[in-house]
Amino acid sequence: MELPLVVGVDGSGFGLTAVDWAVDEAARHGLPLRLVHASLWERYEGERYEGATASSDPRPAATATEKDMAEEIVASAAARARRRDPAVRLSTDILPEEAVTALLHEGSRAFALVTGTRGRSELTGLLLGSVSLAVAARAHCPVIVVRGDRTGLAGDHNRILLGAGEPDTGGAAVRFAFREAEVRKCVLDVVRAWRRPAYESTDLAVSAAEAAHRHEQEAADHLDALLRQAMTDHPTVRVRPATAEGSTRTVLVKRSAAADLVVIGSRPGHSHLGIQLGRVGHTLLHHARCPVAVVPQGE
Repeated sequence: MELPLVVGVDGSGFGLTAVDWAVDEAARHGLPLRLVHASLWERYEGERYEGATASSDPRPAATATEKDMAEEIVASAAARARRRDPAVRLSTDILPEEAVTALLHEGSRAFALVTGTRGRSELTGLLLGSVSLAVAARAHCPVIVVRGDRTGLAGDHNRILLGAGEPDTGGAAVRFAFREAEVRKCVLDVVRAWRRPAYESTDLAVSAAEAAHRHEQEAADHLDALLRQAMTDHPTVRVRPATAEGSTRTVLVKRSAAADLVVIGSRPGHSHLGIQLGRVGHTLLHHARCPVAVVPQGE
């Protein structure tokens, strides 16, 4: 069965930006697009009905308002998606669950989940919404958080950026990044950051330059091992591996300004706080200049 690209919609401007991005992504991959909105109005309606007296109205006006609002959110998102690309196959649904629960359930049968990034205000838009953070940390399918500045969202850089992780978290991300670069016919930049440890040997026979070269070479060897099979499987993808001295999160945030998508790997977890993402994931989801794909190992 062909898995859809699932987008969580909530009526916000950030959510509609995610719809636009997802329509383009679905068209690139030839995937059906599924727009979902989580609303508990049906559950609340049932609770109110059970508690109603014979003389009370079993369908309070508030319930109808919540239902109408949910339907309007989905209808508006669907109309926007059809205007952007009428050829994309589209379906919608309103799910009677909390947003995180609904999206995680949808992710069990999705090509990927797409969410917007929601700040406390437009002036503090770097602050990620709790739903996006929790879903990115716990989903067992790729999660794309659509964020970034206008240039990053436009997709005009013609390059994907992959943060080369460890073998236990990086394999699925590598495969995802290569597929993205292949369908976009763009360059895939792969970077492995390295740092000299604070306890570096003080042996005078080993110069600082020699020590730096050793660490850089180790990073380069890691890249070779990580990319070898994927480069064989995707011979048409133009790959530009690179090493960079510094912290991974700093290097990737800086380079995200010249990318259309940043891809990183993760280990899916169960915490509502999303701490399984680690510092790199958290930093990118709050500060990257383009959309971020978090790909769990084993997806």
